[in-house]
Amino acid sequence: MFNKILLYIRATIFWAGFALSTALTGLITPFLLPFSQETCYRILRPWTNFNIWWLKLSCGVKYNILGRENIDLKRNGIILANHQSTWETMMIPTLFPPISWVLKKELFKIPFFGWALSRVKPIAIDRNAGRSAVDQVKQKGKQRLDEGNWVCIFPEGTRVKPGHKERYRMGGALLAEYCAEHSDDGKGYPVYPLAHNAGECWPRHSYIKLPGTITVSIGKPFTVEGLNPNDINNKVRTWIEKEIEKMPPAVSK
Repeated sequence: MFNKILLYIRATIFWAGFALSTALTGLITPFLLPFSQETCYRILRPWTNFNIWWLKLSCGVKYNILGRENIDLKRNGIILANHQSTWETMMIPTLFPPISWVLKKELFKIPFFGWALSRVKPIAIDRNAGRSAVDQVKQKGKQRLDEGNWVCIFPEGTRVKPGHKERYRMGGALLAEYCAEHSDDGKGYPVYPLAHNAGECWPRHSYIKLPGTITVSIGKPFTVEGLNPNDINNKVRTWIEKEIEKMPPAVSK
């Protein structure tokens, strides 16, 4: 059993550092307008490194990365990951080169954080736009990939409580298929499945962060040649769910 008073104190210390670092990062964002996306990414990424480290120091949230050797830095690709918390949105950028996130456009309205987010070429969509939003993911996603960026998508579309399951949306799979169809070799860009159990330490909508060790597993990339979007989605989902089942509990009871 955890001492709740101590957990609240430690969480407050973390949130104070998180808020300060976010405000400082947001304040420098206007000065980044003349710089390239790659330069902005290098300048802003320390925010993620700091908060991952600060969370470990203040709340005891550690992590273990599996499958680093599967990342081929010579060939950018599409990352399809499960979504449980805010933690993975900070960790994933520390593992891969510049990433364009597929995200809801409302995030740009968040003071400081949204300002910085807009400088790293995200793919912002209106989730209520239906087919139009899917077309944006395909067209803007391919554009970002062709520019040399990686693209990261959470197929579940929202944070999902550990142990629960949501339907995987088709945006990421459709992007992979679209890139393959419009490539010379028919292969497009490789797809990287990524699994984690961060929601056990950083529960959705929770002020408290539970001490433990989060596991992140990066799967071997695969080409989508000959696969339809349902095949791609099912392959990613099956791998992620099986990988999570194998992970040790992040939080010791």
